[in-house]
Order: sequence, then C-alpha cells, then structure tokens
Amino acid sequence: MSIELIILFTGIVLVSLAIIGGIMLNNQTKGVFVIVTMGVIGIGLISYGGFTYGMLNQMGQMEYYATASKLDVEYPIQRVQVISPVENDRVQCRILTMGVYPEGHEKDIWVLLMPTDNMYYPQSDHTNTSFKRNGEWQVITRFGGSEDEPYELIVYETDEFASDFFTAIIEEWQRNLFYPGLTEEEIPETAIEVDRITISLAENCRGVF
Repeated sequence: MSIELIILFTGIVLVSLAIIGGIMLNNQTKGVFVIVTMGVIGIGLISYGGFTYGMLNQMGQMEYYATASKLDVEYPIQRVQVISPVENDRVQCRILTMGVYPEGHEKDIWVLLMPTDNMYYPQSDHTNTSFKRNGEWQVITRFGGSEDEPYELIVYETDEFASDFFTAIIEEWQRNLFYPGLTEEEIPETAIEVDRITISLAENCRGVF
C-alpha cells in the first residue's frame, strides 16, 4: 500500500472517531477540543492523501512514450519475436516495444533490459505481463542510461511462476524506490529466452522517470 493511501485511510479513521466521539459526548463540553482536533486533522489528511494519490495516478496514466523503427512481419507468424525496435536501433527514454506471437501461443511474454551493468530489468506497464491480443504483444519500456549506452532487449516466454516472480520483483522495487536489477542466476528457469536484439540510447535518460 502506498504512503498516500495510508494517509488517506488514517484521515478517514480520525474523522470516523471524531464523529463517534461527538455522538458519545451527548452535548457535553468535556472532550470537545480533542474531538474537534481529531476531525480537523482527519479532514486535512483525507484532503492531502486524496489529492496526492490522484495526482500520482494521473501522472501514471499520462505517461508518454515514443515508437521506434518497425520490422516487416512475415506471415504466418512462426515464433515469438520483437518487431519494434529493431536490431541496432537508437531509441528514446520511453518506447513502446512491440512484437508478434504465433497462433495458439498461451505463455506470458516479458521484456527484460540488460544495460552495461549486466543486470536484468523486467519491463511492465503496471507490474503485469506484456499485453497480448490477436497475435501481437506490446509493453512500455523505460531506459535510464546515458546517451549511446548499449542495451540488450531480451524477450522471454514465461509460465505463471516466472510471471509472478517478475511481478513481485517490480512491486518490491517500486515500494522501495530502488531498482538494483536481477542477476542471470536470479531469473527463473521457467523463463525461456526467445528473442534478443541490441539497441542504444539516442539521448541521455539518467534521472528520467
């Protein structure tokens, strides 16, 4: 749970206690100051928590991304592959990575980035797997390196266990605001690499969120 929601719920609890306390006082003046103070603080917390939570969610919904070069697709699709960006592409800090998958494909698809620190960073729109529909998949991909820094963009097929692992890792990183990356040994064995391309950054993306 985010700190904004905790503040919001705390405010609701304080206002509720103030209302209950006011009823129990039954028009007595004793304790009025405490009740009023609790109510005022509660309303303030509700206002602050609700505003900041709404602003943060609005910012998440307003995230902008660029599109990169796109590979010509040969049909019928025979395998899971990335079609945008393409090999040796130069990309911006936020792009929409796109790909295709063959008919009947039922596994989850995850994109992991490997910059020059040789750590792996799973990519997700909202801690979930890549979006799949009608033979195509996509996911917003976020970079944080220096201009011209090379990246390996790696596509994995995963089962439920591996997907749950990546989701839990992203949630933990977001809670801690710390993104240390995964070692190769930490990647679940049921996450199978199916495609890989090398790209580089067209701009400095350090400090961009």
